Amino acid sequence: MTDKQIMLIYDKECPACDVYCQIVRIRQSVGELVLIDARENPAVLQEISAKGLDIDQGMVLKMDGQLYYGADAIHLLALLSSRSGVFNRLNYWLFRSKKIAAILYPILRYCRNLLLKILGKTKINNLKQDGNDRF
Repeated sequence: MTDKQIMLIYDKECPACDVYCQIVRIRQSVGELVLIDARENPAVLQEISAKGLDIDQGMVLKMDGQLYYGADAIHLLALLSSRSGVFNRLNYWLFRSKKIAAILYPILRYCRNLLLKILGKTKINNLKQDGNDRF
C-alpha cells in the first residue's frame, strides 16, 4: 500500500455493500481507493479484529494508518467523494454530517444483515467461528 492509497475493507458477498463500494468515488487529489474483500484477505481481517472491530457490523476505511469504522468510515468517504454523478452527490449529501451518518448507518447495517440472511450468506466472523474458513 502506498501513501496515496486508501483501503476500503468490506464484505463483497453482500450485494448492497459491493454495489456501494464499486460506485463510490473519491477525488483524485485525495488518493486511490483500493477495495478489499474481507473474506479474501485474512491478514487485513486479522488487523481489523485485533483493533476490536467487527467487520460484520461495519465497513472499515484505512487512511494514513488510521482505521475508520462503520458510520465514521461512510462519513469520511462522503467527505472524500468526487461528487461526480448522482450517486456520489447523494452519498455526500446523506453522509457529510457525522450525526446523520451515525443515525443512518445502523439502519443500513440492519438491512445488510437482513439481506445476508435472506440470501443464506454466512457472516464473515461466523466463518471463523465455525472453522470453515481460511484464517
